[in-house]
Amino acid sequence: MPRLILFNKPYGVLSQFTAVGGYRTLKDFIPMAGFYPAGRLDANSEGLILLTDDGQLQNKISDPKHKLPKTYWVQVEGCPDEIALNKLRQGIILKEFKTRPAKACMMDEPKNLWSRIPPIRFRKDIPTSWIELTIGEGKNRQVRRMTAAVAFPTLRLIRYRIGAHSLKDMSPGEWRMIEV
Repeated sequence: MPRLILFNKPYGVLSQFTAVGGYRTLKDFIPMAGFYPAGRLDANSEGLILLTDDGQLQNKISDPKHKLPKTYWVQVEGCPDEIALNKLRQGIILKEFKTRPAKACMMDEPKNLWSRIPPIRFRKDIPTSWIELTIGEGKNRQVRRMTAAVAFPTLRLIRYRIGAHSLKDMSPGEWRMIEV
């Protein structure tokens, strides 16, 4: 039976087991052999990564043709209006592709949110706000590029959910295994 690890990746950790450039990796948190990440988060992003010991399950989770929704909590610089949110909902034209339409809505700062180390930059004269953004694909730095394209740069990015799996009640660096 395939097994799945849900991992809350902290800021500054690479989504791989091989060390590069002094970054911490999955190996620093998950002592299990034979598991591989189904998708990635860059070192500056936090949140849910799924790892599995089954190649078919890994492909099903990470391949965009399966349209597994991924929900992100995105702290942005400024306060997006409905025009910006509608652009995200319609799909954004980026340099080499147009994103699929996203679900986008404003949200309150998540309750019980852990502190990020280092903290995001703070500017006294520029407010920040939070967007919940759900996409069905996951190209390189896509969410960051989408929010920048509507003039609200990402300051903090947390992947909260992949399909039916979420970070609920998980602290950074924590993982749990389930059978699928």
